[in-house]
Amino acid sequence: MVTISLCMIVKNEEDVIERCLKSIYDAVDEINIIDTGSTDNTVNIAQQYTDRVFNFNWIEDFAAARNYAFQQATKDFILWLDADDVILEKDKHLFMELKKGLSLDTDAVSMNYNLTLDKNGTAITSIKRHRLVKRERQFKWIGKVHEYLEVYGNIKHSDIAITHQPLKESEPNRNLQIYEKMIEQGEEFSPRDLFYYANELVDHQFYEKGIEHYLRFLNTNKGWSQDCINACNKLADCYTHLNIPELAIHWTIQAIIYGPPIPETCCRIGYHFYCKNDFNTAIYWYKQAIANSTNETVYFHNHICSTWLPHLQLAICYDRLEQYDVANYHNEQALEYSPDHPDILSNREYFKKVLNHQ
Repeated sequence: MVTISLCMIVKNEEDVIERCLKSIYDAVDEINIIDTGSTDNTVNIAQQYTDRVFNFNWIEDFAAARNYAFQQATKDFILWLDADDVILEKDKHLFMELKKGLSLDTDAVSMNYNLTLDKNGTAITSIKRHRLVKRERQFKWIGKVHEYLEVYGNIKHSDIAITHQPLKESEPNRNLQIYEKMIEQGEEFSPRDLFYYANELVDHQFYEKGIEHYLRFLNTNKGWSQDCINACNKLADCYTHLNIPELAIHWTIQAIIYGPPIPETCCRIGYHFYCKNDFNTAIYWYKQAIANSTNETVYFHNHICSTWLPHLQLAICYDRLEQYDVANYHNEQALEYSPDHPDILSNREYFKKVLNHQ
C-alpha cells in the first residue's frame, strides 16, 4: 500500500485545526504542519498530532507557502488540506479504499471540494481539486493568491469529498489587498489573476471595476474554459446589480461560446424566458439544466441549478400552461432534493387541490 504525507499551511486556526486533524490523522502516514505566524494555540494543538511542525515566514504568497509545505513531505503521495476542511466518515472510508488500491503509476487524484452545504448536509456548491499528488513528480503551486496546483500525467478522478466547514469568515480584505499590492509593485497579472481579482472586486461590490477586469480576462483568450464561463455568468450578475438587464442576458448567453451550457447558465436563460412568459422556451432550458448535470468536465458545480431549482421552475412553467400532472411531477422531484423547502411544500398542497378538482 502506498504511503501518504499530509501537508497543511496554517495561521491562527486554534478553533478548527484539531477537528481537521482528527478527521484524517489515522489515514495518513505523515503530517506536516507549516505555520505562517500563529499567535494563538494552533501550534500547540498541531504538536499533539505530529512532531513535524515547521515555521514559514509569511510573504503574502500562498503558492510559496504551499510549495514549502510540499518540500517537507517524505512519503509516496502528498495530500493537502486547509485547517477548516474535514473528511467526513463516509469519505474517509472511500479515501482508505483509494489508498489500498492506489498505484504508483498514478500522478494525481482529483476529489470534490464541497464549499457550502444545506442544513441536511447536502452539497450546494462544489469544485474539483487535485488533492492527492505523487511526491516525486514535484508538482508546483502557482499564484500568490487563489493559487492552483499544476498537475499533468496519469490523473485519476474519485468520488471522495473534502468538506469545507469554516467557523468564521477569513480575513475579508486579505486577497484583495494582495492583488492591489501586486498592482502597486507593477507585477503582471496572468489571465487567472485577472479573473480572480475581478471576483474579489465584485465580492466587495466594486461592480464597474469588476466588469473591467472580467473583460480584460476574456480578451486574453487564454483563460480556462470553465473560468470563461463563470466570468460570463459573473458579468451577468454585475449588470443585474447595475440594473442593465439587456447586458445581463447578453453575457449569460455568451457563456455558451466557451463550452456546453452548464446547469447554472441553463437556469439563467430559462429564467429570462420565464420572465417573458415564454414558458415553452423556459421549459426547454430548465430541462437542459437537468440533462447537463452529469457533465464530469465541469469543475465548479452549483448543485441547486441541477437539482431542485430547475424542477421547481418546471413545475411553475407547466402550471402556467395548465399541464398540472406534469407540473406536480416536477414539484415532487424538487422535493426529493429539498424536502423542507417551503415553496415546494406549498406547491404540493396547491397541486393536491388542483388535481382533486379535475
